[in-house]
Amino acid sequence: IGSEPGRIIDPTAFSVAPDGTFVVADAPNGRERIQIFSPVGFRIGGFLLPGRLRPRVTLDHLVLGGIGSLLYTGRSILISQPDTGAVISEYTLSGAVNRLIGTLRDTGHEDDPEVHLALNAGLPLVDPRGGFYLVFQTGKPMIRKYDRTGQLEFERLIQGREIDEFVAKLPTTWPRRKTADGEFAVVSPTVRTAAVDAMGRLWVSLVVPYTYVIDADGDKIGVVQFRGAGIISPMSLFFDPKGRLLVTPGLYEFPHWPTTATRPDR
Repeated sequence: IGSEPGRIIDPTAFSVAPDGTFVVADAPNGRERIQIFSPVGFRIGGFLLPGRLRPRVTLDHLVLGGIGSLLYTGRSILISQPDTGAVISEYTLSGAVNRLIGTLRDTGHEDDPEVHLALNAGLPLVDPRGGFYLVFQTGKPMIRKYDRTGQLEFERLIQGREIDEFVAKLPTTWPRRKTADGEFAVVSPTVRTAAVDAMGRLWVSLVVPYTYVIDADGDKIGVVQFRGAGIISPMSLFFDPKGRLLVTPGLYEFPHWPTTATRPDR
């Protein structure tokens, strides 16, 4: 534990690549840092992001935006950084910006830049068949699909009776937090986490305890409610190489295509 290279302090994100290498994000002294490790835990790279930590999206004291959204592909790192004017920032493993993908969505709060940026926070994901998804994590739940070159393929609102009441009651004002770097809005999420399976289907877990399954054309094809000791509100979803779905908290394992009230295999 510590702020020195190879050590970690108060981590906010973890992501593993198919080759077993992984990255961990933390923010020593308020500076967002990403470190890359070998499968056995040796540090093999890392870099600091410019600027200082601005936790615009939080849930139960967890930072969900910024480096908390990162995805490591093994060749690059994807992060939600709406400050750049794009919804996805792709970094090389040395910390250089490789490209910016997608424009910010309209929020109705363009006159308040901090709220506008918070409502453009999202989760970048890779489609194993090619391209990228962006799941907006705040405000009205929405997804976008981009092709390999970063061109928009489609945009869809996420709708369903399970979330209709929640969306209808979304706030229009948010609390402010003052720091040494200024004052900014703190927005609660509508989406907890998301993942993509081997078939390119998008699984989106909402703040209400339901997960929507969306096909490669952007159409909702299933609604899942995970159950362990009780109803689970996922904080992370992960598909293993055999297609089984791992869910936290609790580290439950589910079959690849659960039923709507599924219970874990273990």
